[in-house]
Amino acid sequence: MPTAHWPLPGLTARTARLELRLPAEPELHELADLAAAGVVAPGTRPFGSTWAYGRPAERARAVLQSHWRAQGRWSPEDWNLPLAVFVDGRPAGIQSVRATAFALRREVLSGSWLALPYHGRGLGTEARAAMLHLAFAGLGATDATSHCYADNAPSVAVSRRLGYRPDGVERELRQGEATTTLRFRLTREQWDATERPEVRLTGLDACAELFGL
Repeated sequence: MPTAHWPLPGLTARTARLELRLPAEPELHELADLAAAGVVAPGTRPFGSTWAYGRPAERARAVLQSHWRAQGRWSPEDWNLPLAVFVDGRPAGIQSVRATAFALRREVLSGSWLALPYHGRGLGTEARAAMLHLAFAGLGATDATSHCYADNAPSVAVSRRLGYRPDGVERELRQGEATTTLRFRLTREQWDATERPEVRLTGLDACAELFGL
């Protein structure tokens, strides 16, 4: 529950189909169960980190530890907000937003995953759109960035649909093999000009100090 000392659980972003917010502890364990059941389509490798490819128990623990770590290490100068994506009141995945020196840089980086039953329904696009509303309209960001492997077609499609522009490439190692990472950037002006779903924010004012505002 949100408190005066830790108001982040009261922060929400809602669209017509979904809600973003920090999960309560029982909901976090539901997310862990979803991760254990699978988040990666067969034959794909969309993530650089290895957590999504481990054994079911390892995937579940990774979700729990990532959530606890993000809040335990939080500071206004370096924060990571792993918002759960709720569909019909049940957790479906994670849409994160993070930043370093946000008060000065005004730039955020996003990441996400959805459980397999929620793939292919446009929910990833809507979840990121809700996150962008939080970043731009709520926090006053000037830029949002996203990185993905060149063969991660769904992530590339979401970025393009939401108005991001190419922002360079990098060569990285993915599980011991060289691969290409695409960078995308969305400015405040581009976001203003892009059609997007209506989003309603609640609980932000109480959290401003935690974001360095």
